[in-house]
Amino acid sequence: MGEGFQGMLPFLLMFVVIIFFMVIPAQRRQKKEKNFINSLKKGDRVITKSGMHAKVLEVNDKDNSCVLETMAGKLKFDRSAISMEASSRLQTAVKK
Repeated sequence: MGEGFQGMLPFLLMFVVIIFFMVIPAQRRQKKEKNFINSLKKGDRVITKSGMHAKVLEVNDKDNSCVLETMAGKLKFDRSAISMEASSRLQTAVKK
């Protein structure tokens, strides 16, 4: 019994390390991004994942979309297309 368990111990430790360093932080990030998307409101300045700078004009909870105003006009985007990281950096730069 002891010899079989000792052979599996490195794999068990590797599994625990993978969960600790990869899975848990990914879940935290997903939760933060979901909160960010749900907290979008009219007037927020955002950047899409494709790099487009815009201002939120309208938020639609029915289809999880929002209307953004850009220099080119109004565009409708799915809220998941808005980058949490880039928009957060933009908000920090505006406040300074």
